[in-house]
Amino acid sequence: MKKTVLTFGLISGAVSSALMLLSVPLLNRIGLDRGAVLGYSGIVLSFLFVFFGVRSYRENVGHGAIGFGRALAVGLLITLISCVCYVATWEIIYFKLWPGFADQYSAFAMDKARASGASPQKLEETARQLALFKDMYDKPLLNAAITLVEPLPIGLVVTFVSAGVLRRRPAPAAAVPSAAR
Repeated sequence: MKKTVLTFGLISGAVSSALMLLSVPLLNRIGLDRGAVLGYSGIVLSFLFVFFGVRSYRENVGHGAIGFGRALAVGLLITLISCVCYVATWEIIYFKLWPGFADQYSAFAMDKARASGASPQKLEETARQLALFKDMYDKPLLNAAITLVEPLPIGLVVTFVSAGVLRRRPAPAAAVPSAAR
């Protein structure tokens, strides 16, 4: 199981990391709202490797059979590895490549609140929440925990669906003729 999980987990993580790194330069052109759509699309795309990993395990290790529990375990481990890669990549982007992200996001959120016609009290509350967000996001462990919440639910859904779709009972043994007994 270790080889399959590592292989597909690292492939999934590499895809999500590469797509995230490639999308960062585009965000100033397409905007943060469209960037979020692009980012979540990349996450979903990368988690297709959970399905392929569970299927590979079923075919190569399980000889065509896998129970729901084993498929779930394989998928969860692949998801975990992929999520760790995603979080590590974001940590590098946030702290090294795009240190002004929190300020840029705060300005974007305030502009959006103003455009929606929010009251001065609501704008003040939004500004307080964004300041708290920036304070939390500037702490690496909190940043990692918050970032983990982005891909993990998607990975869990893909894992459960994959385990349900790919489970297969072993083929029944060929009946032994009564004369051969």
